Amino acid sequence: MWEAIVKTFVNLWETSGVYALLFPKDTKGLLPFGLAILLEILGIIAVLYGLNNLRKSKWATLNIIVGVIAIVVAMPDWKHSIMIFIALILLYLGIFKKFEPLLLVPIAFGALLTNLPPAGDMYIISPEFVSILEKLGGQAHHIVAPTKPLIGDVMYFGVVNEIFPLLIFMGVGAMTDFGPLIAYPISFLLGAAAQIGVYIALFVAVLLGFSVKEAAAIGIIGGADGPTSIYLAVKLAPHLLGPIAVAAYTYMSLVPLIQPPIMKWLTTEEERKVRMEQLRPVSKVEKIVFPIFMTILTGLLLPSALPLIGFLMFGNLLRETGVTDRLANTAANELINIVTIFLATSVGMSMKADRFLTVQTMEIIALGIVAFGASTMGGVLLGKLLYKISGGKVNPLIGSAGVSAVPMAARVSQVVGQEADPHNFLLMHAMGPNVAGVIGTAVAAGTFIAYFLGR
Repeated sequence: MWEAIVKTFVNLWETSGVYALLFPKDTKGLLPFGLAILLEILGIIAVLYGLNNLRKSKWATLNIIVGVIAIVVAMPDWKHSIMIFIALILLYLGIFKKFEPLLLVPIAFGALLTNLPPAGDMYIISPEFVSILEKLGGQAHHIVAPTKPLIGDVMYFGVVNEIFPLLIFMGVGAMTDFGPLIAYPISFLLGAAAQIGVYIALFVAVLLGFSVKEAAAIGIIGGADGPTSIYLAVKLAPHLLGPIAVAAYTYMSLVPLIQPPIMKWLTTEEERKVRMEQLRPVSKVEKIVFPIFMTILTGLLLPSALPLIGFLMFGNLLRETGVTDRLANTAANELINIVTIFLATSVGMSMKADRFLTVQTMEIIALGIVAFGASTMGGVLLGKLLYKISGGKVNPLIGSAGVSAVPMAARVSQVVGQEADPHNFLLMHAMGPNVAGVIGTAVAAGTFIAYFLGR
């Protein structure tokens, strides 16, 4: 009996995570594993301390450098070292710099979880799941869960089956006031102009050797719309879903960092100081009719975009009717928060070092910044044109909000405008192009689906 008990405990020990950490099978580390683990912990502490005291202590930069070196030396695989460092940087930007923490924090923590070997293999993605996805190709909506799904696979299941993106769109619709767009229809043009980055990135991606379908899926990153990027990637290039989703959500989170330099470069101080006339009031009837009209119009003209725009407008209709407040509040709060946790964390968990740190992924990340930058430029340049045509009545800064990162891009327009004139309030004017950008990106995705898949 005692022999059986001892054997049971030995088996438990040998299958534990501690045993795997202390006695790895194929370690490539430079140091004995016990010392490497200690050095790893000290390195992470040094990096976090340095980031938190970057402006307070002259030694903070040195702490970060030493910490990064310690992590790289201690990790058995340099790729995991880089991914852990990236995860820590994203956590810092989300927590301390407040760059869209609701997205960046779960993405970063998911990346941290999945890149701590060997524990990272406990999250995502099981080989069975990957093989099913690769075999099905574009028919990812037929996926069934693996026999023994990991927690990350279960969460990721909602991504590749297009469940989470549509629910996110419904929540966004329930939170969105289309009043500024209805009151100032020219905003549709600014939202359309900000999609130019999608097509520029598509063209460049083809030149880099991507197929046209892959290039279209990559180009949609320029719309700065994570759910749409995921939705299109699943249909056109499911094997690129991870890098595309990460790029889209990361750039959405970094809107306050990326857009201002472009906006200031393309505009003069005089243009940034323009104060726009107050928008006209929009009636309740207009707000109710708008989502119904847009849904019918999309269904008749571009059915392939109807799932995205339909869910967006359904959420907005719940908001505007005045008789479905409970449903609207659920969609705009509890539901979208839960789905955001699942979606963002599973996107982060897909950032495994061996699949993420490839030349192809780096190209996608680079193309994403090209697309996003070009989209910002397209919106601002049309804004400058409208400034000229209107005799100086349109502030070009609202054009940058034509990317569909709602409401971050509109806030950036407001902030940059107030840097030139502290008493200038552009937020409501910028919200028009911002929500138009959501529709524009969905239309671009629907156009690609109709062209490449014929539906």
